[in-house]
Parts: sequence; structure tokens; C-alpha cells
Amino acid sequence: MSPQLPPWAPGASLETLRLRARLLARTRTFFASRGLLEVDTPALMSCGVTDPQIHCLRAELPGLAGRQGYLQSSPEYAMKRLLAAGSGDIFQICHVFRGEEQGPLHNGEFTLIEWYRLGYSLEALMEEVDALVRELLGAAAGGASERVSYTQLLERTLGIDALQDSVASLRSAAEALGFDARLTQQLERDGLLDLLIGARVGPGLGLQAPCYVHRYPASQASLARLDPHDERVALRFELYRAGVELANGFEELSNATQQRERFAADQQLRAARGLPVPEIDERLLAALGSGLPPCAGVAVGFDRLVMLASGAAHISEALPFAVDRA
Repeated sequence: MSPQLPPWAPGASLETLRLRARLLARTRTFFASRGLLEVDTPALMSCGVTDPQIHCLRAELPGLAGRQGYLQSSPEYAMKRLLAAGSGDIFQICHVFRGEEQGPLHNGEFTLIEWYRLGYSLEALMEEVDALVRELLGAAAGGASERVSYTQLLERTLGIDALQDSVASLRSAAEALGFDARLTQQLERDGLLDLLIGARVGPGLGLQAPCYVHRYPASQASLARLDPHDERVALRFELYRAGVELANGFEELSNATQQRERFAADQQLRAARGLPVPEIDERLLAALGSGLPPCAGVAVGFDRLVMLASGAAHISEALPFAVDRA
């Protein structure tokens, strides 16, 4: 963002704001042509997420005697409740919020495109994500997409076996790449893998074309189903283009008991790290218990797509007003 801009001015140019509007219109046309229903769920709800990597912002729920709610980091929980109620294929374009996220690729408030497809496999969902990205980015999408499993990627780039190498081996690998031992000693397996992917592998992905990294370790399953052919891995993927993570998708876990166990494990990990421990979303679990149809879902960072389409170097150049100008 230019330092000459007065403090009242938008961070994005008028040309970029017009581009945002065109891309939003094309996104809605894309989903309408495929028969998805557009939905609109609350940004403020009674529960946040238990994911230890996500920090939800708290806010008072109006009219409920001072009860605290959470600004949503994703519309996922509410959209799954709609799926359980029989909505069929749905999509949403919405503002979401995450604490402690600010930088060239992060703003505390940002725009997600999120959608769910009944009966879709991970592979079918990756195909649809690719179609949307090419619709929105055109030539900037690059050449033919690459797909690589998480384990293949780390073996190829760092010589690491993500599923079998010990924590000590992962620490040694990270330190050999220049990471401080004071940092690596604080991290367990998933933290070390995230460090290596985020700082060493991710920035080199998708430089010429979209790269889909799929089948993450089961410990990083989040709300995803495990692969029935190898339960060491989850049916999850992330999309990278130009070294930027654009999307996170998976075949959805529909078993309420397993989902409760994962939420409880998240709570224990958050407590061990001294983080706030949000309540488990019982309404989501009740919806899963009532019967979530087999489906796959994905969230795509719209502002990052605008960055790629416009050539912006900082997310503030793709937004009307980033948090420092809001």
C-alpha cells in the first residue's frame, strides 16, 4: 500500500475495487450455472471453533443478557446445519474473522467463498475448485494443475517421511534448515510439519500452475473423513498458486461421535498451550447426529484471488479497507 495515501482513503485502487466486483459477480454466475443455492449464515454465533490454530474473536450476543458469542472464522458449522436440514448443494460468499492474523497475506477480517457438494469425492471437488480458479483468474491461473500427496511432497522436497519419522527426526530436519532449536523444542509433530510446510515448502508451490496438496496426516484431519484405504491420512487438500495458499477442502466427517472426540482433543491441546478453551458446538453435533449427507466442502480465500488477479503484493491492496484503515 502506498505510504502517500491519506488515512481515510481505501487501500485498494478504484481499478482493483472494480475487479473485485467483477470477480464476485462471476463467482455467483459460476455457482448459479451449476445449480448451487446461495445461503447467508450469521457472522456472530454462540460458539467458536476449537481448532488450536484458529483464534476466534468474542463479541456480546445482542439480547441474550450479556452472553458472549463469537465472530465466525468460517461459515462451516452453520452451513453443515443447513445441509443436515436438507438444503442440498450450497455456497456462500461472506466476511469472516480471525484474531492474531495480520501481514502481507492476512487480514483480521477477510472474505471466503465456501461451498458444499453432496456426493462429491475429494477428486471431484478439486476439479470444481480448479474450474472456479480458472474462471476467475483466466491466464493468471497458469498451466495444467499439479496434484501431489502431502507425504510425496515432503519426501520430494525435504526427504522427510511425514507419517513415520520421529519427532526428534523432524526437529533435526528443521534445525538443519536453519530453524532455531528454541523454537523447534516447543513444537510437536504437527507443529513441526506446519513449520516446514509453511516456511520452506509452501512458498515454492504452484509457481507456474495451481498445485493441489492432498491427503494430509490424520492428526491434521480437522473436520475431514479419514481415507478408508489408509487411515493414517485424511481426505483433505489445500490449493497453492504462486506460493500462496488459496483453498482448504475435504470430504466431510459426518460421524457425530468421532467429531466430538476430535473437538475434545482440540480442547485438551488448547488448555495445554494456555489458550482459551471454547465450548463445543452442540448444535453442530446434533445436526451431524440427525444425519449429514455424504458431501465434500471447501473454503477459498477470495481476497487472495484478487491479489493474484490484480498483481497486488499485499492483501491491503486487494481490500477496500484493511484493519489498519477500518
